[in-house]
Amino acid sequence: MPLDLADAAAIPVAAGRVLAGLRRVDVLVNNGGLTQRSLVKDTRLEVDRRLMEVNFFGAVSLTKGVLPSMLARRRGDIVVVSSLVGHFSTPLRSGYAASKHALHGFFDALRAEVDADGVHVLMVCPGFIRTDISLHALTADGSPQGTMDAGQAAGMPPEQCAARIVAALDRRKEEVVIGGRETWYLLLHRFFPGLFRRAVRRARAT
Repeated sequence: MPLDLADAAAIPVAAGRVLAGLRRVDVLVNNGGLTQRSLVKDTRLEVDRRLMEVNFFGAVSLTKGVLPSMLARRRGDIVVVSSLVGHFSTPLRSGYAASKHALHGFFDALRAEVDADGVHVLMVCPGFIRTDISLHALTADGSPQGTMDAGQAAGMPPEQCAARIVAALDRRKEEVVIGGRETWYLLLHRFFPGLFRRAVRRARAT
């Protein structure tokens, strides 16, 4: 069913139609989203709002649309596709990173709340996956970037990413990090935060 995640009023209606037709949702995958390529000083506030509306509130609204039915059945899987930048931020992605950080805050709380009710929450933190997301990245004025990032073009095939998500679901994992060498930045950020911040600054300078 086509759906605009920025249309808050349409989301519960769509969820209701799906439940009316199928009677249940076994797995909800929150995968829709937008990314960004612009400096904070140049980015219009409406661009930040759109990133939050689609990436954060869209996932929250969809989840709230199906959660009561999962709780009633005491069964269901909620998959949230975040990003490596859900754990740390990098230049040109301020609003995008903020929306992904918000997903972690919300869904970590939800996981704790429904742990005893048969509903499982999986956070997925991909690095570079070979999709068109950078082509549609929002620039400072909200227009699409229109070019493919080199890292994205060389990223993991989406089919391989999907297979790893399914494997993580099968193992009942709560979080999975997926990608190539870029995933090492998460360890660098966690254990050597000062070195990580210097590396990020140098990357921006070049």
